Amino acid sequence: MKSFFYFRLAMQNIRNNRKTYVPYILTVIGTILMYYSFHCMADNPGIRNLRGGLVVAMIMNFGTSVIALFAVIFLFYTNSFLMKQRKKEFALYNILGMEKRHLGRILLWETVMVAGMGIAAGFGGGILLAKLMYLFLLRLMDFPVQLGFYISWDALKSAVILFGAIFFLTWLNALFQLHLVSPAQLLQQQRAGEKEPKTKALMAILGVVCLGAGYYISITTKSPITAITLFFAAVILVIIGTYLLFTAGSIAWLKFLRGRKKYYYQTRHFISVSGMLYRMKQNAVGLANICILSTMVLVMLSTTVALYAGSENMIHSRYPRELLVYSNRVTEEQAEAYEEAVNGYLEEKGLSAQEAFGYREMYGTMVREENRLRGPVGAVAILASVEAHFARIDDFRRMADEELPQTLEADQVYLLYRGNNIPGDVLEIAGLDFRIAGRMTFEEAGVDPAVLTDSYNVAEVYVILTADGSVLEQIAAAVDQEIGVEGSIFDCDPAQDQLRYVYGFDLGDEEQAKEVQDQLYVLLAETGITQGGVENRFDNEASYYEMNGGLLFLGIFLALLFLMATVLIMYYKQISEGYDDRERYQIMQKVGLSRREVRTAIRSQVLNVFYLPLAVAVIHVAFAFPIIVRLIALFNLNDVGLFFLTTVVTVLVFAGLYAAVYAMTAKIYYRIVSN
Repeated sequence: MKSFFYFRLAMQNIRNNRKTYVPYILTVIGTILMYYSFHCMADNPGIRNLRGGLVVAMIMNFGTSVIALFAVIFLFYTNSFLMKQRKKEFALYNILGMEKRHLGRILLWETVMVAGMGIAAGFGGGILLAKLMYLFLLRLMDFPVQLGFYISWDALKSAVILFGAIFFLTWLNALFQLHLVSPAQLLQQQRAGEKEPKTKALMAILGVVCLGAGYYISITTKSPITAITLFFAAVILVIIGTYLLFTAGSIAWLKFLRGRKKYYYQTRHFISVSGMLYRMKQNAVGLANICILSTMVLVMLSTTVALYAGSENMIHSRYPRELLVYSNRVTEEQAEAYEEAVNGYLEEKGLSAQEAFGYREMYGTMVREENRLRGPVGAVAILASVEAHFARIDDFRRMADEELPQTLEADQVYLLYRGNNIPGDVLEIAGLDFRIAGRMTFEEAGVDPAVLTDSYNVAEVYVILTADGSVLEQIAAAVDQEIGVEGSIFDCDPAQDQLRYVYGFDLGDEEQAKEVQDQLYVLLAETGITQGGVENRFDNEASYYEMNGGLLFLGIFLALLFLMATVLIMYYKQISEGYDDRERYQIMQKVGLSRREVRTAIRSQVLNVFYLPLAVAVIHVAFAFPIIVRLIALFNLNDVGLFFLTTVVTVLVFAGLYAAVYAMTAKIYYRIVSN
């Protein structure tokens, strides 16, 4: 046979199977388009030359890797649907005399044509999309618009190699499936049903355990630092639990419905429950995939939208004042002299320090065990760390709105805290026991946690106020001795009254803040403070919008990619179900089942099973909420209300899209079974 014959036959096959091939080709185009666009954005010198462009390029490179992994998995997955629907067709070709090597040539031409259309359209659309994405990103990051197209030849070459390899492997996989079975088996496979699956109690229990463990990690993890290490473990447990529960739990659920006689023995319920039960093994994986992809979409969109919308709050949390001065080893006299010098300079300029604060302290990361604080040792200590601030009560009194004790005894401390309270009346610090004279939360004391630098990093923050500097000296020596180091881990010398110093204030004007910032450095040197630095909030605003804009950009487009996968799985599932159910419904219509009853049965099937992935995805998001709150705290976003709002809105919008897609695919399913 001539090769041109195989080419025409392959083209005719694609045309005849357009209901399954067109969505597949569109998916190929969309995946290539997304991969090229992200790769092109990562290579674009226009982005790399922007302020903060290297961070954005890094985010784009991460997105490129995610899309590449997604393409390998998903294109294999969707190709399996195509093969399943065409096994009867291949069997007929084989029975009519066409050998399997001839079928391989047809499949090769089909693969080449799909690859050619996908790569050509993907590159054409990718070049345009990359420009639109570039303009959209500049808009998100508040940069001026730049005209002109940039074409990345490295991205083109990489896409050709990646997707060429994927198509070659899918063709080999199709050949392998053809050579495994005989024509008679191919003919029967598409029509073969399943035996009634057994209820797998052990698998269901294991699924509940995995899911419960993932949920438990999310709910009980309090420290954002711990959340970093445990988040992916929780994700893996939830994914495993989801697959196990959909495989075993869905069967148990359908058998439970079948056992409810009043419910089961109704036309619409009888048909849908019995039909789904006998094919639940193959349906479970697809439903679990839809659930996992839906969860990814919800989490990515709600998180990245919250981060971008909360950029202003994040900036103010990280930089509680427009100008922040910080230094180590500052004496009380130097701190007083510096603040007097700053106020004098501002008066000369006709300015005033607004919302000013200043304090000296010992600051470090420690480990809390009930009513004990000890020095951090090892990786486990890092995961269980809290933030500890030690200060003289006289130094800290002006920081609090509520009145603090005028004096403390040498063995007493006063405790301010955010997070978990320390139980009991005694606090042990590196082997030293102190009586707790009183305690208040930051809110009760009127202390803004943001003014304690780095307090956004951990859930638990403690300010331990002491009688005088001699007590601080005892604590520093005890902590250093406990962990076996020379020199204070607090980077201060309380014996010489040299403590960490933080001073901040607002001016209300960006230009004035930049002018004053330079003078603040000069005044540091004049007052003998040699280890000081000055942070300007306005200088750091852009970096937050760049990072959060890049994350939002990545979240939106990856969510679109996963949404495309979700829609395609739904579509193919309905087509597959339709062809499997068509003969069964036709027989039932011949014995008296009306078209209205067919529609009712289909609707019942959708409500009973196909909305289950959405419901479980929402449950996953609800239980993931606590640990995600801890993670976004690392980005300085402490506005839980904002994140809750973006999560609710994202869920509602996605649920609307989900319902619309299922309504559309249910119509396709109905047309197939009614034909």
